[in-house]
Amino acid sequence: MLRVTLRGSGLPTVTLGSGETLLFGRSPHHALPDDDPGDALRVTAIDLPRCAPHVSRLLGELVVGDEIARLRWHGSGETQVSSLFDAPGGARRVTLAEGMSLLLDEGENMLVLMRGRQTGPDTFDDLSIVVDVATSTPAVPPRPRSTDDTGELDAAVTAPAPQLPERSREWFVALALAEPWLSGTDDYPRPPSNREIYERVLHWHGYAWNLERAQRVDDAIRVISALAFGPREDPFNAGRGRAQNVRFAIGRRTAEVRLVTVEDLDAVERAAAGRKVPPAVS
Repeated sequence: MLRVTLRGSGLPTVTLGSGETLLFGRSPHHALPDDDPGDALRVTAIDLPRCAPHVSRLLGELVVGDEIARLRWHGSGETQVSSLFDAPGGARRVTLAEGMSLLLDEGENMLVLMRGRQTGPDTFDDLSIVVDVATSTPAVPPRPRSTDDTGELDAAVTAPAPQLPERSREWFVALALAEPWLSGTDDYPRPPSNREIYERVLHWHGYAWNLERAQRVDDAIRVISALAFGPREDPFNAGRGRAQNVRFAIGRRTAEVRLVTVEDLDAVERAAAGRKVPPAVS
């Protein structure tokens, strides 16, 4: 028999036993079964506090069996799952996208939804949830079926995640900054220099604003960093670390939270190839 406990900042602790299912998200109650009362009694739905409006109403479905606990991810955004179990080199970290499932390890499993918690108008932090999986024979303590403090925002249609204006100067800089992670051509990507960013933007767009000036590239990266990390985790606000290390973190984070995507990179490469004029035939 398993006992699975879900907890997080501002979240009432929920404990499940084998044969039970937990639905969680911004407002997951619409997914509760209503045609079979027997099934409904074994399914719990709980709202995550202070979710950003772009977080899906139903994020995850935690299914507890007799010997395994499975997480099915339903959110439109990705989540990172890290765990540390009792085995040599036992730490692992995986990324789940919509429709994917993962068997959770025994012990603590940390779920991190990047930019999932709203801390103020247009400001977001990461939303962290801990799922603790343990073997247990005692009866499972009572748990709340749901919370009733959801506002009108929680019942609304999921909003789009905050993004850079497409094909803006900052959008192109973000694409150049994240390109090493999007292209996957380097086992250990390095962030591009200001000059390299300028040349990539000029190649893709044919016009590079004023990015030939290094200060303008840095200004754009600060905007990208604030949107990718949120005010609390923004490395520019932290005031620590070497500039190159900060740029590495911003490039990777920009790709992870999908401010720009592989599809965006493909599109600008195709557009740049289409602008090339074929040589005249003599």
